[in-house]
Amino acid sequence: MNIVVITQARSGSTRLPNKILKEIQGKTLLQIHVDRIKKAKLVSQIIIATTTNKEDDKVELLVKEFNLKCFRGSETDVLDRFYQAVKEIKPDFIVRLTSDCPLIDPVLIDQVIEQAVERKLDYYSNGMEELYPDGQDIEVFTFKALEKAWKEAKLLSEREHVTPYIRNNSSFKGGFLFKSDNHGLKENYNQVRLTVDEPQDFKVIKRIVEQLGLDKDWKTYADYYLVNKEISQLNNKIVRNEGLLKSIKNDK
Repeated sequence: MNIVVITQARSGSTRLPNKILKEIQGKTLLQIHVDRIKKAKLVSQIIIATTTNKEDDKVELLVKEFNLKCFRGSETDVLDRFYQAVKEIKPDFIVRLTSDCPLIDPVLIDQVIEQAVERKLDYYSNGMEELYPDGQDIEVFTFKALEKAWKEAKLLSEREHVTPYIRNNSSFKGGFLFKSDNHGLKENYNQVRLTVDEPQDFKVIKRIVEQLGLDKDWKTYADYYLVNKEISQLNNKIVRNEGLLKSIKNDK
C-alpha cells in the first residue's frame, strides 16, 4: 500500500500570521508536527503542500531541511493543491492533516489508516462526529475519491477545505458516492483545543509542551488540558472549524 500524508501549511494565516514558524523549545510548530507524523508506521511518504505565494518561500526552505517533498499550489483552491501534489503518484490512500495541529498523534494516524485500508473504504475519518480534540483531526481517503471530488466539487467551501464534497456525499451521511465511516470514541473530548488558530492557542500548546514534552499521546495531552483549568480557559471559547463555517456561509 502506498499511503501518502499531505499536510497543508502556509504562513499567511489571518488570525495568527506565521503560526507554523513559531517555536517551542527550539522547534517550529511545523517541525514538531512533522516529527510526530514520522512516527506513524503505515505512512509511505509525507508531502507538505503550501502555496505559491512569495511569503511561503520560507515554508519551502524549511521543508527542504526536513528532507521532505514540498508541493506548491493554489492558496484558495486547496482541493486542487492536494490533487496536483499526488496526481502523478496516484497513491492508494491519502491522509489529510493540517500543520496547525502540532501534537497530532502518530498512533491515532495509524489506527485511522488501518481501518480505512482493512475495510476498503473510500473515506474514513475521526471527525465525522467531533469527539476527538480539535487538533487531532485525521482524514483518510482514496486517490479515486480525491480525483472525483477534484472534478466535481464546485462550491468555495468544497474547494478550500478539500473534503466537504466527499463527506457530504458519503454513506455515513446518507450519500451514495463514497463508502465511508467514522473512527469513533466512547468519551467526548471535543471541548479540548490542541490546535493553533489564535494567539491563545499557541500559549496553550507552549504550556502543555513545557510541562509534558513532545512525546505523549493525544489522550495524555487532552486530560492534562481538562484538569488544568488555568490552561483550558485560555482558549476554550474559540469556535471549532471557524474557517470552514465561514466558507460555508460565503457559499450562500
